[in-house]
Amino acid sequence: MIRALGLAGLGLWLMAFPATAQISDDVVKIGVLTDMVGPASSPTGQGSVTAAQMAVEDFGGKVLGKPIVVISSDYQLKPDIGAGVARRWYDTEQVDLIVDVPVSAVGLAVQNVAKEAKKLFITHSTGAADFHGKFCNPYSIQWVFDTHALAVGTAQEVVKRGGDTWFFITDDYAFGHSLERDASAVVLKNGGKVLGSVKPPFATPDLSSFILQAQASKAKIIGIAGGPPNNMNEVKLGGEFGIFQGGQQMAALLALITDIHAIGLKAAQGLLLTTSFYWDMDDKTREWSKRYFAKMNKMPTMWQAGVYSSVMHYLKAVQAAGTDEPLKVTAEIRKVPVEDFFSRNGRLREDNLMVHDLVLVQVKKPEESKYPWDYYTILSHIPGDQAFGPPDPACNMVK
Repeated sequence: MIRALGLAGLGLWLMAFPATAQISDDVVKIGVLTDMVGPASSPTGQGSVTAAQMAVEDFGGKVLGKPIVVISSDYQLKPDIGAGVARRWYDTEQVDLIVDVPVSAVGLAVQNVAKEAKKLFITHSTGAADFHGKFCNPYSIQWVFDTHALAVGTAQEVVKRGGDTWFFITDDYAFGHSLERDASAVVLKNGGKVLGSVKPPFATPDLSSFILQAQASKAKIIGIAGGPPNNMNEVKLGGEFGIFQGGQQMAALLALITDIHAIGLKAAQGLLLTTSFYWDMDDKTREWSKRYFAKMNKMPTMWQAGVYSSVMHYLKAVQAAGTDEPLKVTAEIRKVPVEDFFSRNGRLREDNLMVHDLVLVQVKKPEESKYPWDYYTILSHIPGDQAFGPPDPACNMVK
């Protein structure tokens, strides 16, 4: 009788602990798929790789007794190459999680591969709202931002300040189109008008004709609907063409701190923009960012900070689930609020969008900046539910 009770108690004790054998291939492998040398390399690139490595180091280098490995690859910002690398990583190199992936066209291509492979993908620099809308799937998570959130933060605030006529310079790819669509809806909802748009190709060397068309529109606000490198080149050209002196203003629907650093406060001063993260916001952001700066000699973008945040939460979820099985890991991430140096009031929603608070900032004038990388004045905090809006019914995971 005593022996029977002892065996039963041992069984219960064993059941209380996760089986470490549930780690596939006895290693957790994370792949950073990014732009290492192209126009998105400064806000992503090696900085994203470093952020992932920092998360692994801070976690302890192992999960459930198994090693954690970080690998990386450059895909030249081409959807076919990005999808090919993702497929090889998932199918033959046993990568458990892919992160980063700038340029929405590539992110959407990798998202489809993740769905087919039934492996996890967390994007930080793909902002198309369709990612968690009509293209949503259980294996793909959007962690940092989407175009709707940036549009709400920037366009709504600018219209409130009297900028009620808009003309868009829109990068001619999925992300730019999504930015213009969402910002236009916000402008119209708040009583403004959209007078037109032009669509330069991604990374085009000559933006002059597009700037001149925007200037000729006489719109109060020229909305920059795109990312690097076009966005900041357009801001610089706007100054050179006398747009600001003529009474028009520019609103960047996406601008990163590395963009501001590259063109300088003299050119960027006064820009309004919305961001998920600013290194100098509080003690938590400063502590992590200074550790990052020691490795990279520059402050992190919201995308790079988001890589660290998501990798850390992924590893905690693997630990809690007792396995790296993708859907079980995602379920664990969903259980716990995302509250760290990157995210305030964060939670992983049913459509796999990580909803969190954003901040509206204004770029400082040169004389207002007191120390290196002191670039933003925080104007307001935007609650996550307000910024991101409700789940898109087009997502088949939305009940």
